Amino acid sequence: MFVGGFVSTFAAGVARGKNGWTASEVELTGVADIDEVVDRLRDAEPDAELSLLFVEADDQYLVIIRLDEGDDLRVFGSDSAFADESRLGALLLADVEAPSLEIDELAAPQGDDDEDERPAADPDADPVGDVELLADLGISSHRLLTLCGLEGMLPADVTAEICQKLGAGDELEELRDA
Repeated sequence: MFVGGFVSTFAAGVARGKNGWTASEVELTGVADIDEVVDRLRDAEPDAELSLLFVEADDQYLVIIRLDEGDDLRVFGSDSAFADESRLGALLLADVEAPSLEIDELAAPQGDDDEDERPAADPDADPVGDVELLADLGISSHRLLTLCGLEGMLPADVTAEICQKLGAGDELEELRDA
């Protein structure tokens, strides 16, 4: 699929309702603004208590959008460059700001840890948005930034790990295999 200058974009909506987690692909072709993206996420599972949208672009960028009970929009982007390089990225990340914890802080020495055991953070990545959007679900801001900054981790890998931690890993895997 070609969206906003990227060869490939995948958008997975993962929603938690009364009967557990569901996953569905969310079509983003032709969206005009973030409100239309949110409407499409709501339409995927209208009665969801919690909805997450994982937008993976060109094996390089990840945007996570969270809605609680259809309202309270929160957005996180793995790299602000997505907004500069894509119409879709600009649309998704238009109103977000840099988080308080920077990704390069992950590369800073932490006590007496052996340097080889620390994650290799991408020094060029500039995450933006709400790094706490998954904290109440067991994924701290530090963990989210670490996942996004690990060398060799693709957006699909980050999405899979987050969904596995949330208990929606099987649903996401079935969606990808479909």
